[in-house]
Amino acid sequence: MAKLLGIDVGTSGCKVLLIDERGKVLKQASDEYPLSVPRPLWSEQNPEDWWAGVQRCLAQIQEPRVDGIGVTGQMHGAVFLDESDEVIRPAILWNDQRTAEECKEIDQTVGEQRVRAITCNPPLTGFQAPKLLWLRNHELSNYQKVRSLLLPKDYIRFKLTGEKVTEVSDASGTGLFDVPNRGWSDEMMRSLELDPCIFPRAVESSVITGKTTEGVLVVGGGGDQAAGAVGTGAVVKGVISVSLGTSGVVFTAIDSPNFDPSGAAHTFCHANGAWHAMGVMLSCGGALRWYRDTLSPDMNYDAIAEEAGTVSPGSDGLTFLPYLSGERCPHNDPYARAAFAGLTLGHSHAHLSRAVFEGVSFGLLDGMNLLKGLGATAAEIRVTGGGARSKFWMQMLADLFGKSCVGLECDEGPAYGAAILAGVGISLWPDVAVACEATVQIKNRTEPSGIDYSHSYEQYQKLYSQTHGWNPL
Repeated sequence: MAKLLGIDVGTSGCKVLLIDERGKVLKQASDEYPLSVPRPLWSEQNPEDWWAGVQRCLAQIQEPRVDGIGVTGQMHGAVFLDESDEVIRPAILWNDQRTAEECKEIDQTVGEQRVRAITCNPPLTGFQAPKLLWLRNHELSNYQKVRSLLLPKDYIRFKLTGEKVTEVSDASGTGLFDVPNRGWSDEMMRSLELDPCIFPRAVESSVITGKTTEGVLVVGGGGDQAAGAVGTGAVVKGVISVSLGTSGVVFTAIDSPNFDPSGAAHTFCHANGAWHAMGVMLSCGGALRWYRDTLSPDMNYDAIAEEAGTVSPGSDGLTFLPYLSGERCPHNDPYARAAFAGLTLGHSHAHLSRAVFEGVSFGLLDGMNLLKGLGATAAEIRVTGGGARSKFWMQMLADLFGKSCVGLECDEGPAYGAAILAGVGISLWPDVAVACEATVQIKNRTEPSGIDYSHSYEQYQKLYSQTHGWNPL
């Protein structure tokens, strides 16, 4: 029976998963690495930390025979390599907000409507294109050294195979990709005076891109959201994926590259050969982690959820706005700020706990409503990430979405999806949809209970406009 490996280079750590052709997880390993915040709103990592983490995971897996490898990881990050393929400076990550001026520069240079027609998205602070312009504008000596620009997962591919290749789903989040035509945009690069030679060739997600020194085939893989959607089976219409990671993502497959004119939802190439739309909030599980580390250092996530469950829905008028890292959806605003609003002497720590869960869940509902505006239908919602193990949170999401929320036997979405894509690449299955039918299995289902959050959600939606413009830095 074939054995497939999925490698996921996340923000807080990496994960490696080994599955068989029935989708059964045989082995898994994970490893953590640090995140650097050298200035407020900046976010960086050392790519060598990713590679060291992956190597440690592979050593734990210790599988002598692997038939195929798929790679996935955090999207948008910029890995700058010199002529010797050495890392020039720390990678600038997806949640880094330093490039607001460069985003304006892209719109002014190329033209707002033209940018959106080509890339199906506005230029966003997290994307690669503004990061490269920032390097040119602020670290010219480093910019002049750049000979290759890779995305995080593609740096791991390079270390595994020696090949500089990306694939269409991750490349769609660079701000330089022609999403409707599934290839790099010569017009974008020419207008911005960027050298196209520094970018890797782009292939479809299940295409073989190289092999390891041991001869194992490595396929294109996908950005973490596209690969995660493969891991949940969100490759056909009607199945919506909700990812509860550091960021929070609501994701749907679409048949054509429709895009949101406001730019709050994103349209990218999907790993299934078509396209997908998604709403991405920057601080979902990340907001819970901040809350645990800062205000609840003696509690784990289960204890926080249990405490939150002792408070009635709506948190007795307390509202949490989760914009700790700026925001992308539903507000493309790098300067958005988080807030607790409505505090009184009658509120306890338990109220704060529930308000945080509700705030991030309201943010996911914002994303869901945007996707519905693009024609998405939700027959079933499949939830992945650590939060999917929380009965409390799953019930809250089912109540807010008004739909059945499903947990999966394997909720390691991106790594699992990358392994499935490896199977398609080595012709174990004819296409991604068939592969998902053969492997993705439902574990549990949570139905709506009828709780009404409409008033609390209305208050939440008002709060952004009331705090907008608060930027004391």
